[in-house]
Amino acid sequence: MNKTFTLILIALAVALIAYNVTIVDFQDPFNGDSTIALIGIVASLCAVLLLLIFRTSKKIQKKIEQRD
Repeated sequence: MNKTFTLILIALAVALIAYNVTIVDFQDPFNGDSTIALIGIVASLCAVLLLLIFRTSKKIQKKIEQRD
């Protein structure tokens, strides 16, 4: 996976977070569609975190390969 592709995936995950925030009813966040939106927000945050970890690991791998 190259840098551009991971950035696109991160942007899509952030867009999903923004969309799901608009669905959440903050008066009753654990009822109906709000629960599904909260699950979507958490899942998108996990995806962003995993992609950032992946990018960091690729940077470390590249530095190790340059050193050898």
